[in-house]
Amino acid sequence: MLIFCLLFSVMMYFSGLVSFSMKRKHLLLMLLSLEFIILSLFFNLYLYLSFFYFEYFFSMVFLTMSVCEGALGLGILVSLIRTHGNDYFNSFNVLW
Repeated sequence: MLIFCLLFSVMMYFSGLVSFSMKRKHLLLMLLSLEFIILSLFFNLYLYLSFFYFEYFFSMVFLTMSVCEGALGLGILVSLIRTHGNDYFNSFNVLW
């Protein structure tokens, strides 16, 4: 059962990387694929901590940091849509 969960976690991670590299047109799709990668890393961390019977305190710290990262990404997305009217990733070269 543990091998299946580890393979599933690795498959989740690499599918998130593939979707991140293929969907580079819209910022929202990039943020969603980054959150999927974070979710797979959290699942992998949870499996690691439960396999060695450790405490789950670090997983709560990891979840807190990933929520802060998601809120920052959504803030940048809202700011980009308010200034440029779209979420195209090619609009970033206008900002500099």
